[in-house]
Amino acid sequence: MKMFNKLFYAITGVLLSIAMAPIASAHEVYVLSPSSIAKAVNTPSFSLLGVISQNLHEFVFWAFIGILIVFCVLMISTSHLLERKLDPLLVKIKRYAPFIARFTIGISFLACAYYQATFGPELPLSSTFGSISGLIAVVFAALGVLAIVGLLVRPAAFTALVIFGATIWVHGVYMLTYVNYLGEIIVLLILGAHSFSLDTYFATRRTRKRNDDQASPTWLSKAKNYLAPRSFAILRVLFGTALVYASAYAKIIHNNLALFTVERYHLDKILGFEPHFLVLGAALVELTIGLFFVLGFEIRFTSTFLLFWLTLSLIFFGEIVWPHLILIGIPIAYIFYGYDRYSLEGWLFKKSKLEPIL
Repeated sequence: MKMFNKLFYAITGVLLSIAMAPIASAHEVYVLSPSSIAKAVNTPSFSLLGVISQNLHEFVFWAFIGILIVFCVLMISTSHLLERKLDPLLVKIKRYAPFIARFTIGISFLACAYYQATFGPELPLSSTFGSISGLIAVVFAALGVLAIVGLLVRPAAFTALVIFGATIWVHGVYMLTYVNYLGEIIVLLILGAHSFSLDTYFATRRTRKRNDDQASPTWLSKAKNYLAPRSFAILRVLFGTALVYASAYAKIIHNNLALFTVERYHLDKILGFEPHFLVLGAALVELTIGLFFVLGFEIRFTSTFLLFWLTLSLIFFGEIVWPHLILIGIPIAYIFYGYDRYSLEGWLFKKSKLEPIL
């Protein structure tokens, strides 16, 4: 009985520590003051390998428990019994994913216009577009409305792509933080308005498609047919890339950002871990989440995990919600969409018409 209690507390502890890791790192540039950010960026980063060597036994223990949890989720996810019971429902809800993705970027664009920011609060429109920032805000608002109602979606997405390209020109490699927006834009370019849109309501999209089909195939129609089943795979990879880069930026390259956040909010005392070790754990967890999206592994579980603790993070830190709208909407879309044919787990464990449930 004592052994069971120890195991129960150990597993509960690792679940809490893993779950709280995103809280310890929830976009540090949103919760720290500009002076703290400047100090953290200009202070030499501490060695994560040194932290591992100083806490080797603890690191091995928690790594083992984390791997065990991932393995258990995989076993549940690929259970043939659960797949047979749940897959009929999961197949039905898949069709709602494109609408969720379109709605997500629509409200995100509206937020960019309202808060006068280029994809994130640390990138004000004025710092990117200067004297025409007011015009860009109007464009963002128009793009948001068009995306939400599903009207002229491809032209709107192309305009958004131009804006994203201009932002890369100004801010460079830092825009890897926001390639989740690029993924959403690409989905709109490929799929267009899709379902639950004004285009569908007025049957204009169906008519346009019929006319395209009657004409001889063009390279554009061939490209759309080729890319359509790959659109959510592209979004998944870019979303994971954004998570990986954001984690690497704040917890490896400039890991004092995460350390300052831990110390400011006393997370080391709340969670009972040494601050540097907590930053290490947060880095590994976030990198794992990002890689799981990139590879297509335990997609629904990872999406649910991210959503729950992102919500708790917003409550705990009292952060502004709008920069996280896209981080909330994309995982919701993947809970509905599940696995594409290019995902690792879908490729390895898909049985006939059945696919992993988590």
